[in-house]
Amino acid sequence: MPKLGPISRSQLIRNLRFFGFEGPYSGGNHQYMIRGEQKLRIPNPHKSDISRPPLAELLIQAGITREEWEDL
Repeated sequence: MPKLGPISRSQLIRNLRFFGFEGPYSGGNHQYMIRGEQKLRIPNPHKSDISRPPLAELLIQAGITREEWEDL
């Protein structure tokens, strides 16, 4: 995976599945993915890539280090 940067929503979902998340499932205003007891809300980028700051926050919430993400 390239350095932490913009990513498409579909690629984000594929990568999160690699880390053991299931989904996405429908919920309120955002879809979410689940790994064990952890529930991770997925952003809706509205036809644009997910930028670096929200991606970094999402990885922190998911417990995925930058190194793990970039080694994917």
